[in-house]
Amino acid sequence: MIVNTCEQHAAGGKPAYELDLRERTFKISHLQILDEKGNLDAEREPNLSAEDLIKLYRTMVLARAVDDRLLKLQRQGRIGTFPLCTGQEAASCGPALAMTPKDWFVGSFRELAGRLLRGEPIENGFLVFNGYEEGNTFPGGERTLPISIIIGAQALHAVGIAYAMKIRGETDSAVVCFVGDGATSQGDFHEAMNFASVWQVPVVFVCANNQWAISLPREKQTHSQTLAQKAIAYDMPGIQVDGNDALAMYQATKEALDRARAGEGPTFIEGVTYRLMMHTTSDDPSRYQPPEQLEAWQGRDPLVRFKSYLEAKGIWNDKQQAAMEVEIKQEIEDAVKAFEAKTDFKPDTPFDHVFGTEVPKIEEQRAEFLHHLREESTDA
Repeated sequence: MIVNTCEQHAAGGKPAYELDLRERTFKISHLQILDEKGNLDAEREPNLSAEDLIKLYRTMVLARAVDDRLLKLQRQGRIGTFPLCTGQEAASCGPALAMTPKDWFVGSFRELAGRLLRGEPIENGFLVFNGYEEGNTFPGGERTLPISIIIGAQALHAVGIAYAMKIRGETDSAVVCFVGDGATSQGDFHEAMNFASVWQVPVVFVCANNQWAISLPREKQTHSQTLAQKAIAYDMPGIQVDGNDALAMYQATKEALDRARAGEGPTFIEGVTYRLMMHTTSDDPSRYQPPEQLEAWQGRDPLVRFKSYLEAKGIWNDKQQAAMEVEIKQEIEDAVKAFEAKTDFKPDTPFDHVFGTEVPKIEEQRAEFLHHLREESTDA
């Protein structure tokens, strides 16, 4: 037992307070079910159907193919800059599989795989990264929030939603909030963690620790040995997971969601992964990423190990792989054509959402914006 006594300020020379801190031991566990070579820890293998396993794999492959197509479109000047998810597919896809349609998906900007598994159309990503907010909505996606560019800000939204759910007495749903390692160095993240714990709301924080906050390596942004241990300060369960192991990410999230729906409060999951491509297309990772580090992580590819796992289970083969790749290529090409065929967007939509009511100054700016558009159209 440790007793901390303050200086004597109270009347009669007695201590103003005594703080009794009992000794406690804190431990952060690490979860891996499928290792880099596709070897399985059978005792921890989740009970998933062949259909779900193939869905999980196909979505991760689809996300990487969409990433590649987005990169080509950006280099051709057909969309704007965007963040890539290559190498991190399992970190969002596994958790998304553990969710139900009643759960809320509150993401940042690198969860393409999870969003696709959630039902977001391929076309939406093309729209969003070409500047059309319409790409943030889709039928059935009412509980999938738009991407958040401001680092860590979505964590506060997630806790607010979870608090509202608790007040309304929802017991069959929860919130999954995705953040990157850089977000754990932001104040918004810690405020969200604190309130989530104080209010004991049904939220699961999933951190994709991809080792880089743009060009800043993890070891230079925090001295914590793990990011998962940040949960200790807020008295919530924390676990570190192999973020390239889709099975482990699924299992950790499922257990956390079960606790959340049962009224047992929040959980923090650190998924250890790696960003195999640039932060965004405006970034040059060759200026700061050690080549040997990148090569080592390429050997831990979540897609390669999951394919080996499916083959070992006898539910996947080369013929299925080839057929799937043909299907995915066609799906993406169809989405590109649909995206580039759209011409009916209202150009002054952003002005509609600055305030809830009409503001004269904003309307003046709208008129000026539309005037310039007409002039440009005439000149062309």
